[in-house]
Amino acid sequence: MTSFISYLSSLMSPKSFPLMLLMTMLIIVFFLLNLLLGTVDIPMSSVLGSLSGHEENLIWRNIILKSRVPQALTALTAGAGLAISGLQMQTVFHNPLAGPSVLGISSGASLGVAFVVLATGSLLGTALSSTGYVGEVVLTVAAIIGSIAVMALIVYVSQKVRGNVTLLIIGVMIGYVANAIIGVLKYFSAEEDIRAYVIWGLGSFARVSGDQVWLFVTIMVILIPLSMLLIKTLNLLLLGEQYARNLGLNIKSSRIWVIGCAGVIIAIVTAYCGPIMFLGLAVPHLCRAIWRTSDHRVLMPATALTGAALALVCNIIARMPGFEGALPINSVTALVGAPIVAMVLFRRRKRDATE
Repeated sequence: MTSFISYLSSLMSPKSFPLMLLMTMLIIVFFLLNLLLGTVDIPMSSVLGSLSGHEENLIWRNIILKSRVPQALTALTAGAGLAISGLQMQTVFHNPLAGPSVLGISSGASLGVAFVVLATGSLLGTALSSTGYVGEVVLTVAAIIGSIAVMALIVYVSQKVRGNVTLLIIGVMIGYVANAIIGVLKYFSAEEDIRAYVIWGLGSFARVSGDQVWLFVTIMVILIPLSMLLIKTLNLLLLGEQYARNLGLNIKSSRIWVIGCAGVIIAIVTAYCGPIMFLGLAVPHLCRAIWRTSDHRVLMPATALTGAALALVCNIIARMPGFEGALPINSVTALVGAPIVAMVLFRRRKRDATE
C-alpha cells in the first residue's frame, strides 16, 4: 500500500502531472483527428453521429466504424506497447540503441510470415496470404509463432550467459540468420509473392480490422498494465547489476521477466501490424528528455502515453487527404519522429553543457 501511494505521488508531482495530463488530452485530440481526416471528407457532426449510432449516411458510418476507429485503436495500443517494450529493452541492456527489434523477435515474426507468403507460394503455386480472411489469420498466427520461437530461444540463452552484451550480440545474430533465410526464400519465390511480403514488411495499422481489432486491443490492454508491475525491477536494474544484486534482486530471473514481457508485446504488435520501426527506439529517449527523469514510475506511463500519441500522429499523416490509399507507416514514423528526437537530444546536450 505504501509503495502504491509513493507511486501515485510520483505521478502527481508538480513536474510530471501537468505533462501527463497534457499528453492525455493530446491523445484524445489526435484520436478524434484520426476519425475526422482521411481520403473521404466527413464532417465532425457525422463522425460523432456515427459513434453514437445516429448517423443516417451508411457509407460514412461504415468508414468511421469499420475503418477509421479500428485503425485509431490499433495505432494507440500498438504505439503504447512498442514504446514500453523499447524502454524495457534499453533499461535491461543498459544500451540506448536497444529497441524492439534488437533481439531478433521482429525478425522471427518476419520469418514466420515469409514461410507463409513465400514458401507456400513456391510449393503450392498459390500463397496462403492471398486467400482473403483466412490468409490474414494464417499470417497473424505465423508471425506469432515465429516471434514466440525466437523469444523462447532468447530466454533459454539468457539462462546460459551472464553478460547483457553477449545476449545482445546473440539476438542480433539471430536476426541476421532469420534475414538470411528470408533472402533465400525470396530468391526462389515468384514476383507477386515477394511484392506481398514487402508490403507486409512496410507495416500498417490498417491491417487489423473487423473482430481482430477487438482481440488485439484486449490483449494489449492486458499486457500493458502487466508490464507496469516491473517498474521496481527496472529501477533496480538501472542502478547496475552489482548494486541491484546487493539489494536482493535476482538478476537472472528479473532479466527473463523483462525480456519475456517486452518480447510478448513485440510479438503481438508485429503479428497484427507488421514490423513497426522507430517508435520503440526513439520514444523512451523523447520521454527522458521531456520529463527529465530516469525514474520508471514516471517513465513507464509517460512512455506509453507518448508512444500512443506519436503513433496516432503518424497514422494521420499516412492517410492524409491527397494521398491515394495510405503511405507505409514505417516511412512516416521515421520521417516524423527522427527530426523531433534529434532536436530534443541536441537541446538536452546543449543544456547539459551550459549547466
